[in-house]
Amino acid sequence: MASITGISTSPRSGVSAKHLALGFVAGFVSVLIFHQLTLGLLHLLGVTPGVPYRFNPMPPLGVPLVISSAFWGGVWGIVFALVERSFPRRGGGYWLAALLFGAIALPLVAWFIVSPLKGIPAAGGWKPAGIATGLLVNGAWGVGTAVFLRLLSRTQRDRT
Repeated sequence: MASITGISTSPRSGVSAKHLALGFVAGFVSVLIFHQLTLGLLHLLGVTPGVPYRFNPMPPLGVPLVISSAFWGGVWGIVFALVERSFPRRGGGYWLAALLFGAIALPLVAWFIVSPLKGIPAAGGWKPAGIATGLLVNGAWGVGTAVFLRLLSRTQRDRT
């Protein structure tokens, strides 16, 4: 069955609409837990001035920053759900792939697409602490998304 987006959600494709929805939830929750706790730890260590769980309103809708970040984590969770099926299944390969997906894909898009669109220098002006923060918090997000996607998927299988 083809969808409006062109993404096949047939049983043969291995990706169902339910799995994509679980990916959104996993990515959303991972921001609230893994991403934000890693940011908090890096702040406590003096690596970044950024603080977790910021509720200042973000334009144009005035949504709190942490909720906006969680929403975009959910969108990335859908992408994660699409690609994680190709991750290795044995040993630590799955977890390493999840870590690398978060640590590489998300910062690259943020640094070279989103930042320039917002008029911000690419890669945060190439400041080492900012680069390290982006890699670490998004790598943590990747691992967290993998954890929650696996838990949610297992829960769904157990119900059927």
